[in-house]
Amino acid sequence: MSVLESDANKYSEHDTSIRLFDFDDAHIPKQFSFNNVDATIITDSVGITAGKHALKVDTKSKDNFYTSVFLEPGEGEVWDWSQLPAFSFAFDVANVGHRSTQLFINLFDHKGQMHSRCVNIPKDSSDTYLVELKGEYLKGKTNFDSGFRSNPASFDTPYVYATWMWGLMNVDLTSVKKIELSVHGTLIDHHLVFDNFRLMLNPEPNPSFLEGIIDKYGQNRDAEYAEKVQSDDDLAQRTERELQVLKEGAMPDRSRFGGFKNGPRQEATGYFRTQKIDGKWSLVDPEGYPYFATGIDIIRLANAYTITGVDYDHGKVEARTSDDVTPEDSKEKVTVPSEAKATAFVANQSRRDIFQWLPDYDEPLGEHYAYMRELFEGPVERGETFSFYAANLQRKYGNNYLDTWREVTMDRMLNWGFTSLGNWTNPEFYSNEKIPFFANGWIIGDFKTVSSGDDFWAALPDPFDPVFRERARATVSQVRSEIKDTPWCVGIFIDNEKSWGRMGSIEGQHGIAIHTLGRDAVECPTKAVFVRTLKDKYGEINALNIAWGTTIASWEQFASGVKGLENNDAQLADYGFLLEVYASEYFRIVNEELKAQLPNHLYLGVRFADWGMTPDVVRAAAKHCDVISYNYYKEGLHPEPWNFLPEIDMPSIIGEFHIGSKDVGFYHPGLVCAANQQERSEMYEAYMHTVIDNPYFIGAHWFQYIDSPIAGRSFDGENYNVGFVSTADVPYAPMVEAAQRLHSQMYKRRYSK
Repeated sequence: MSVLESDANKYSEHDTSIRLFDFDDAHIPKQFSFNNVDATIITDSVGITAGKHALKVDTKSKDNFYTSVFLEPGEGEVWDWSQLPAFSFAFDVANVGHRSTQLFINLFDHKGQMHSRCVNIPKDSSDTYLVELKGEYLKGKTNFDSGFRSNPASFDTPYVYATWMWGLMNVDLTSVKKIELSVHGTLIDHHLVFDNFRLMLNPEPNPSFLEGIIDKYGQNRDAEYAEKVQSDDDLAQRTERELQVLKEGAMPDRSRFGGFKNGPRQEATGYFRTQKIDGKWSLVDPEGYPYFATGIDIIRLANAYTITGVDYDHGKVEARTSDDVTPEDSKEKVTVPSEAKATAFVANQSRRDIFQWLPDYDEPLGEHYAYMRELFEGPVERGETFSFYAANLQRKYGNNYLDTWREVTMDRMLNWGFTSLGNWTNPEFYSNEKIPFFANGWIIGDFKTVSSGDDFWAALPDPFDPVFRERARATVSQVRSEIKDTPWCVGIFIDNEKSWGRMGSIEGQHGIAIHTLGRDAVECPTKAVFVRTLKDKYGEINALNIAWGTTIASWEQFASGVKGLENNDAQLADYGFLLEVYASEYFRIVNEELKAQLPNHLYLGVRFADWGMTPDVVRAAAKHCDVISYNYYKEGLHPEPWNFLPEIDMPSIIGEFHIGSKDVGFYHPGLVCAANQQERSEMYEAYMHTVIDNPYFIGAHWFQYIDSPIAGRSFDGENYNVGFVSTADVPYAPMVEAAQRLHSQMYKRRYSK
């Protein structure tokens, strides 16, 4: 049943909106419910936009990781908005707190799937926010695909257009079951006033809304901000001023390797290691000084390319080889031969038209074209790319721009106070002997795989397939050839953000076990191990049947695949056990292969995504890793998700985090957002303080050095303002000042408490 008639005549000639909820009767509607918030009706106050009353929400975010307001049509009912013309879900909200709020707007369909958008609500502001739900230019499989991770509005509007985060843009509108307004992963309580929830008819779209938006420096044509380059002369002047500042050098309290020169000195082993110092896990540098690892990821040009909309005859571009150990998106550059360029054609005209300028192939800046042979998602299946960032480096530094860029980058890191070069640094930096670095490798190849049911980036390896060990050995050999056993290498990450499982549901948490049990052991080595493991535990199949409540005839039938299990308590316990068996084998093999070739270096694990880890996998990692690594995109280390750390009692490191903003012309701020550059810098410091103050963490790396291209990075369209420097290689002054402030006090804060 629908609680809203789904036809276009609900919109009147003079009113282009359909009211869902306001609070004019001074009551909270029964369709609202709340999680970890205080909700009250207010009168005669800021934020009231429809009548005399509004809903004030005070989140309890300091004490609760997740806080929410839920809007539901009613028990047994759904919203059917499928027959409406192009429209947006809209609401008015005022922020009466002292800092901006990142608000997630999550729509749940009849399948229970969540589709998420977000907005940033600045402090002391009141505005209307739009979530476009139907429109001609929504990105999706059947709609316009710009190649951006999130598009701007295709129509003129005075209101704030929400940013797409995950799920579908083209949501099934026949049965919307619930809308959630969520504030989570934040370090402070937030105070918002909501009013006038409604559906609004969209204005007519502009088919040319993205045409010519990227200028010749890779910047947003329509944005004005302090770091925006106006001309080549302006770029040159900025460069000269910065080079003068960088002569000031590094922080004065640092050892040769960036450790705390005034800290409690420990045994020196000639390489980095871990140790507890005064009850806190710590790194110790090669000379024995306490060391806290701060750094920046992606110090390379590989991710600075964007799709141009042009393609070539694929047969004239060098193909990937089966023994390649570098994923496509980590390739520094796939050079395009002249014979391929001669076959160039426009594969996506709307994509090509977003650029005001691209050089001819025979111009000096034409050397910054490359090719992406496979995309995760985007406006083409594969195609030509261009790096505005590399072109700007050549404008700044001339023909030897790469050598100068590397020197300037290291000088920046030292001047800004960072103690390391983070993950995915170009190996050309590894021999610098000015600042330590973190190395990485990827295990890719033709080994068999398993599935968690939610394989975000790719399927998971089957570590019981002997080919996996062969490929792990090849990966470590590549890493060894790059780092050459230098003591300047802090440690090594292998792989990244694998889909081990999502907490919150049985299928999410135990997907690897559930899906693998459904497979045939003849084809799946992990399934064969699972059969042996359970056979060792239960002996007879009847013992398993009694525990599981099943009627499986034999172990042979079990080995051929079992599906549709009831997931009782005994099964859930065994799922966790099997998952730990699986993950332990993965980490054991990687650790053995790494220590066999690089015995002096730390194994830093797989950089768990906060959406892709479970307790069983973390326990498995703890058996074999020297340090456990996590990519954690929130405002800081909120206590609730990290209460397992004392049980594991392992040195830990944040491999990725960031905060972005839209105030410098980006259409997507990033996974965590601020109102502007100044607030972004303040939130960066606040995040780092939670890491420095945590006794289990030994460092954190910011993601990333350079802003994403505004038009989206080639591999997957990420168009985030998350750099310390812009696409024109201009540092964001508030971020630099915050880093210098933080690092000048970091070691005293960590080791003097």
